[in-house]
Amino acid sequence: MHAFGFDLHWRAPERLITVEDYRRAARRRLPSMVWTYVDGGADDRHTLGLNRSAFDGWWLRPSVLTGHDVHRLGTTAAGLELSMPVMLAPTGFTGLTRWSGDLDAVRAAERAGTRYALSTTSSWSLEEVAGAASREHVFQLYPGTGGVAADLMRRAWSAGYRTLFVTVDVPVKGNREGERKLGMGIPPALTPRRALNFARHPRWTYDMLRHQRVAGANVGTGGGVREAVESVEIAERELMQSRLDWDDLAWMREQWRGRLYLKGVLRADDATRAVDLGCDGVVVSNHGGRQLDHVPPTIAVLPGIADAVGHRAEVILDGGVRRGTDVVTALALGARAVLVGRPYVYGLAVGGERGVVDVLGILRDEIERALTLLGVRDVADLDRSHVRRADPPHHEELVP
Repeated sequence: MHAFGFDLHWRAPERLITVEDYRRAARRRLPSMVWTYVDGGADDRHTLGLNRSAFDGWWLRPSVLTGHDVHRLGTTAAGLELSMPVMLAPTGFTGLTRWSGDLDAVRAAERAGTRYALSTTSSWSLEEVAGAASREHVFQLYPGTGGVAADLMRRAWSAGYRTLFVTVDVPVKGNREGERKLGMGIPPALTPRRALNFARHPRWTYDMLRHQRVAGANVGTGGGVREAVESVEIAERELMQSRLDWDDLAWMREQWRGRLYLKGVLRADDATRAVDLGCDGVVVSNHGGRQLDHVPPTIAVLPGIADAVGHRAEVILDGGVRRGTDVVTALALGARAVLVGRPYVYGLAVGGERGVVDVLGILRDEIERALTLLGVRDVADLDRSHVRRADPPHHEELVP
């Protein structure tokens, strides 16, 4: 049972007590083509796996008999007050997982006391999502200097968004071979075998055909498949361009009056340059292992980036977080908060808004338990003294 207004009569269909439990349940509920989009990665999925396993490279260092019986999980990130240091990451085409995805996500975020970062390629428009919310949230935008980018920034500001995440690691779509092999695209490449797989998921298929909420609501004329094709073409032509450079980011900084964070940073020198240009912070991210394979996992580069810019800008981690201990590790290494993408999408697939609330509740419980066992009262107190690198070369280094 979790707080934040969770429906007391509702229970997840299975015994779901971890994010991984939700992952397995989500896989059963989604057609194979959609699942490979949700859970897949680029090339050999090397970075996708490392994002998760790299957390094993850090040990937590607890103190005992600290006398803390009340713990504070609240923080401020991206200029927004959070009840815990976890936000929902921008995920495109959320309607493929559940037709009401973006609306469910923003409502669930508010019920859990946190915020949602809405993707440019969302299935519901930024105005529709703002209308479903009662608090301020974040809008994610791909870089561009043309009319599409300018119009989206104008619309986002008018709708009440004051924080912009500019995602810069998609100059071209990554080589997601799993999606290509299963025909995942806009529109999808259907075969009799794939159509049969859809038929084995009648609830998903019914909702998809009835509601027509795929993507494209922000840069197209609607949310159906035809409009989604149009939106992808516009986004790739106007926003995801390899010719864009730091001058284009400077232009966006000039145009946007609110807080601006650069998302997709893996190098300290890039983080420094972004802050020098006036960014309020950076999001350490490799796009969930969906873009360039064989780049480092985000937790591995977080300390260096935090050391370079953490004293004058905010650092947020994105990638691989599945446990409350992951969140604690990231904060100890210099992050103000973390973003979770796939975990909340698993919750959407299983239970919609209620599933997302439950996933966030699982993480909240795990964070609080980890703080108790670490002997830490407040997430703001986490620092490098609470972690150390695992697997030292000599056993004598284990002695504190």
